[in-house]
Formats: sequence, C-alpha cells, structure tokens
Amino acid sequence: MSDTQNDAKHLETLDRDLQRFSHLETATQYVARPMVAPGIALAFIVVTALAAAVFFGEFPINFVVIAATVFGAYMALNIGANDVANNMGPAVGANALTLGGAITIAAIFETLGALLAGGDVVSTISSGIIDPVTVADTQVFIWAMMAALISAALWINLATWIGAPVSTTHSVVGGVMGAGIAAAGLAAVNWSTMSAIAASWVISPVLGGVIAALFLALIKSRIIYREDKIAAARRWVPILIGIMVGAFATYLAMKGLKRVVKIDLGTAVTIGLMMGVISWLVTIPLIKRQSQGLENRNKSLKVLFGAPLVISAALLSFAHGANDVANAVGPLAAIVHAAEFGSVTEQVSIPLWVMIVGAFGISFGLFLFGPKLIRMVGSQITKLNPMRAYCVALSAAFTVIVASWLGLPVSSTHIAVGGVFGVGFFREWDAERRLRNNKVAKPLELRIAPEERRRRKLVRRSHFMTIIAAWVITVPAAALVSALVFLALNSLPA
Repeated sequence: MSDTQNDAKHLETLDRDLQRFSHLETATQYVARPMVAPGIALAFIVVTALAAAVFFGEFPINFVVIAATVFGAYMALNIGANDVANNMGPAVGANALTLGGAITIAAIFETLGALLAGGDVVSTISSGIIDPVTVADTQVFIWAMMAALISAALWINLATWIGAPVSTTHSVVGGVMGAGIAAAGLAAVNWSTMSAIAASWVISPVLGGVIAALFLALIKSRIIYREDKIAAARRWVPILIGIMVGAFATYLAMKGLKRVVKIDLGTAVTIGLMMGVISWLVTIPLIKRQSQGLENRNKSLKVLFGAPLVISAALLSFAHGANDVANAVGPLAAIVHAAEFGSVTEQVSIPLWVMIVGAFGISFGLFLFGPKLIRMVGSQITKLNPMRAYCVALSAAFTVIVASWLGLPVSSTHIAVGGVFGVGFFREWDAERRLRNNKVAKPLELRIAPEERRRRKLVRRSHFMTIIAAWVITVPAAALVSALVFLALNSLPA
C-alpha cells in the first residue's frame, strides 16, 4: 500500500473516531442539560448566602440569618417558577408573545415592581395569622418563621413539579399557621382570619371566572358575531383598551404604589377613570389606522388585541412584583429583624438587600423553571386566543379592585387561573347554546353523536381537578410540613 493510500486510510479512521467523539459529546450534553437549571439555581442560592454574610452586620457571622437567606432565595426561585406563570401564560397561549419574550418581560417588570413599588413594611405574623404574644420568645419566633419559609418553598416546588399553579400567599399563611400551632397550640391561631382566607379559595376563582366570562360574552356579542367585524372592532377595541388602562391604573394606584404614596380607593378609582378616558381617546385613531386593509374575519381581530394583551401582561407582572415579593420575603425579613434586634415586633421594615434577593430570585426562577407552568396556564387548560387572554387579564385587575372594595382577601393566582377556567367554561356553554339555536346543523355536527359531543370538552377536566385539589390542600399541607420542620428546628441545641 502506497504512502498516499496509508494517509487516506489514516484520515478516514481519524474522521470516524472524531465523529464518534462528536456523538459522545452530543450525548453528554443531552444528559447534562436537565442539570443546568438546578446548577444555576444552586449558584444563585450560594451567592445570596455570601451576600447575607457580607450585608448582615459584624463578626461573628450569624449562621441563622445565612440559613434563612438560603431558604428565602429558594422560596423566591419557586415563586418565579410557579406564580408568575399566571401573568404570562395567557399571552403565550394566545401566541401574542413567544415564551422567551414572555420570560424577558416578566423578569424585567417583576423586578421593577418589587424594587420600585414593593411594600417596605410587612407583618411579621403574616397578616395576623397567629398572635405575636404566643411566640414572644425570639428564638421560638425565628424557628417558626424559618419553618414557614421552608414549608412554603417545599410545597410550591412540589406543586410546580406536578404542574399545579398554587397561591404563594396561601402557602406562606399555611406555613405560619402550622408553625404557630406547633409552637403555642391551636389557641395561637386567629381563626376568623383563617376563615376569611378559606373563603377566598372559593371567592377568588369564581369571581375571576365570572368577570372573564362576562368580558368574553361582551366581545363575542359586540364584535365577533357582528356582520362587519372590523367596523365593530374599531368602535369597541378602543373602549376595551380604555377599560384595561383604567382598571390597571386603579389597581396600581391602590396596590402597587404603596411605597411612593398611599392612595385610598376613591382616589384610585378617579385616577383610573381619567387614565381610561385618555387611553380611549388616544387609541381611537390608532386602532382605525391599524385596522385598515384587514379582512372581515376573526383572524384579523387577533391583530388588534395583540399589543394591548402584551401591555396588560407587563402591567400584571409589575403589580405582582410590587405585592407578592413582600409576602415571599416577609418571613426572611422577620428573621433578619429578630436576629438583629433580639425582639419580636408586629411590623418590620424589609431591608433593600432582602428585597433584591426576592426580586432576582423570582426572575431566575421564572427563567429557569417557569416554562412548564406558563404552558400549563396558557394552552393546556383551554385553548386561548388574544381576545380570550385579554379577558383573563382584565378579570385579574377588576377582581382585585372589587375584592379590595368588599374587603375580601383574594389570591392573584386563583383569580388568573379562575379567569382561564371561566373563559373555557363560557366557550363550552356558548357552543352548546349556538348549536341548539341553529336551525340547520352543520354536517359534521350531524355526524357526531350527543354522547361524543358531551365528551369533547373545551376545558380539560383532568387539569381542572388537579389544580382545584392543589388549591384545597395548600394551607393544610404547608401547615403540616411547617409544624414538623418547626419541631425539628426547635429540638436543636441552643
């Protein structure tokens, strides 16, 4: 064999071996990919622990605060993975936003809401769930808050894993209640407050679902079922945008700007009305221009609702960051205060570095683990388009305003998911109503037996039952885990 043939044979063997190495590297990357997100999350938790050691006081290092910071960061990651999906899921399911775009917008506006408008004062006993007198001992109080933080984070993590959006606030409440009972017995719990929270399990989703269904009925009757859909849209879309802006202006004025200025409900509604009218007048020519040349069909309507839906999702994220981050880091702030001053108080200020842990933790959790729940809320419960998703966003803002006016405790998670269910169930009812009222049925409908038609539901019942079950057991499950964790922590040597 000549030297040329030997060289060719050697190169062929080398190429074959390198290709095998290439396949090996591809396989390694495939196997390692699921570990990337947990690895980044672990790195974030380690960085926050180091930051706590730097920002919290003098030597010797307070390891209790560092441990609480670790669990606070873990809690924030889980909130990002679970809770934020409710704001972005409908927009992604309606194809108004890509998954990457939704995550980017949510991360930015959640962080801005937390840092610019986040509440700087939080009740250390989580809104009066347990009597502070019963946990006046500083060490017992620290262990109770630590147990609440750990149990809430573990429960939200489990719920995310099974694909159920649950309430962050209810998880924390359950954790505090369980630790309080373990520390001081059943008498420590404020049962009237707990009754109101239990009532919100029903009130939040039902109110959210009804309001979303009413808006969808309005859009269908005034726009979708009209002969000239584009002309109807030119009249009604600016009105709906004005309603959205007015609702969110009221919502943010009342709930999201506490740190800047305290505004009562009447003033907030006045601000909302003014902003709504201005938005309505401004968007009339914009919608008229955007609708030029559109065909008279439902697909064209999606174009007109796309941008307002994206804006509403961003505003929901800002408001969520302003309100729920404080709930997430409340137990951590309480532990930091108790460790620093050696006393238990009803109200504590949240240090800036604690708010940063919460804000960035939520953003990291959303980026790393959020897509699963975003897809669940956006497309796996019922099929959403921009009009239906817009109704869900409007429902979220309106339900919070109505609940605040009535003095009812509600969950933003339950409202948003309830809105998705409301839209889906309304579609089922409307489809059956139109079929019954239709004198000449379509050929396909004639071929489908009534039993088969009843089986083909527009809302997936399996997801419905999973989510409802998760909601019902959130508080007792978090309470049980918290009680066990507290007993374990309290048994540690001093």
